Amino acid sequence: MSPHRNGSLSVMPLQEFVLDGFQGGLQTQALLFALFLALYLVAVMGNLAMMVVITMDARLHSPMYFFLKNLSFLDLGYSSVIYPKTLTDLLSSPKVITLGGCATQFFFLSLLLTTEGFLLAVMAYDRFVAICSPLCYPITMRPLVCARLVLGCYCGGCLNSILQTSFTFSLPFCSSNHIDHFFCDVPPLLRLACADTTINELVMFGLCGLIIVGTILVIFISYGYITMTILRMRSGGGRHKLFSTCGSHMTAVSLLYGTVFVMYAQPGAVASMEQGKVVSVFYTLVIPMLNPLIYSLRNKDVKDALRRLGQRHTAT
Repeated sequence: MSPHRNGSLSVMPLQEFVLDGFQGGLQTQALLFALFLALYLVAVMGNLAMMVVITMDARLHSPMYFFLKNLSFLDLGYSSVIYPKTLTDLLSSPKVITLGGCATQFFFLSLLLTTEGFLLAVMAYDRFVAICSPLCYPITMRPLVCARLVLGCYCGGCLNSILQTSFTFSLPFCSSNHIDHFFCDVPPLLRLACADTTINELVMFGLCGLIIVGTILVIFISYGYITMTILRMRSGGGRHKLFSTCGSHMTAVSLLYGTVFVMYAQPGAVASMEQGKVVSVFYTLVIPMLNPLIYSLRNKDVKDALRRLGQRHTAT
């Protein structure tokens, strides 16, 4: 990538950035504020509800729902890393974020998002063991193993986040401190670098590609075996229930991996930063809002647990 060209190539130690956010006047900013606030509140309430229901209902104390509770925590986490700041910026000017705040925001976003990718692969493996080896399931997926799998997801996410953050924020930035985005992310930050960013781009594409390909392989292989097992079943009701449960997971996988692949895993996939902002809104806000709906509306156990919790609350 060529050096930044904006009339000055002087390198100065930046202490803060300005997030340019979305284009448009006050009316557009107010509309975006209302839209983002509504979506964020739905995401927060939906994911908190999932976590509370799974924690309080003993019938949901199984490996699948343990992983689902962690998925809700991750969805709540990475949307909250971005949108409280974004909502504040939509109503204020200038939209300043310190260098340390920018690095912290990017670190936790990368950590939580990568961890979710690994967790989706673990959830596919959990369904594979439950459906294809049901007799071994209680031993294979005992609580200690589940806890270690989740810990491994966080360790993988942390390693990727450390590498991405250290490579990105070790770059020298030019005198322009305007980030053409509404949060701190690698592609817009690389545009401000005065040094050659080829290594950084290779690291980003390499790590994202490796993570996506590795986890997708686990998911596809797991669901390949699951599909063959389900098709051999004679019970139509059991087959429908399993397809419904697995369908929820595959919907969540498709939504997250599709958008992340477009953003990070192939050079030049996003034609403009404005287009990139729209894609970013989808995977940082729309998906965390949709996941609780996907898993609750398509899952009879969760719907029954929500009903029992509501009846218990009404009775008291």
